[in-house]
Amino acid sequence: MLTAKTLIQASLGLGSFLKAPMVEAQPRATFAPQPVMVPIRSIGPRERDRIARHLLALTPHDRYLRFGYAASDEQVQRYVDGLDFDRDELFGIYNRRLDLIAMAHLAFAPDDQHSDCAEFGVSVAAHARGRGYGARLFERAVVVARNEGVGMLFIHALSENAAMLKIARNAGATVVRSGSESEAHLQLPSATFDSRMSEIALEHYAAVDYHLKTRAKQFWAVLASLQEVRSGIRDARSKSAQ
Repeated sequence: MLTAKTLIQASLGLGSFLKAPMVEAQPRATFAPQPVMVPIRSIGPRERDRIARHLLALTPHDRYLRFGYAASDEQVQRYVDGLDFDRDELFGIYNRRLDLIAMAHLAFAPDDQHSDCAEFGVSVAAHARGRGYGARLFERAVVVARNEGVGMLFIHALSENAAMLKIARNAGATVVRSGSESEAHLQLPSATFDSRMSEIALEHYAAVDYHLKTRAKQFWAVLASLQEVRSGIRDARSKSAQ
């Protein structure tokens, strides 16, 4: 595990970043794949619309794998409307257009139940698969769960959801299959200074990345508007010269 000092340096752009949020880039013909950092940002209640767009864009089969049943649009919307951002943690990966392309839900137990347990769920847009986003989101959830005092992390998935079960097994989780459904549980170690600094560094990196993407999107929007204006002026001059 990297030390807290390394994570702080990474969050300030002074060193190589934590290995956890890295995935392999698409292989090139003549060069070896290069590691790519994946910023994972906490999602708040203001982004319910983005969450809904992401989940509603999933195919019927993908919704079946994510929720364990063939969720209709209305059922997906009820899930989004019922999200408890005060109790649970949600994380997302955004593209350059600020579309939510991968999302994880870390659901903590209600106050009247086992407070040291939590459940993990994840969804990735079809065009963004094969990049390790699900595994990176799981690693981020583990860090947060540890720091919140969770001792046991559960994953409830259909047995045919090979990608989700692979993530669980690779993390060392115990997977128990019962017919068409499987349940994985991973025992988590107690929080440490390094785990708490990891969470701070990861969130800082994601916040900076999101801010830069927001500014870039605004810049291109302004530039596109100016180009339209200039095009209109050129057209007007051309017509007046005729």
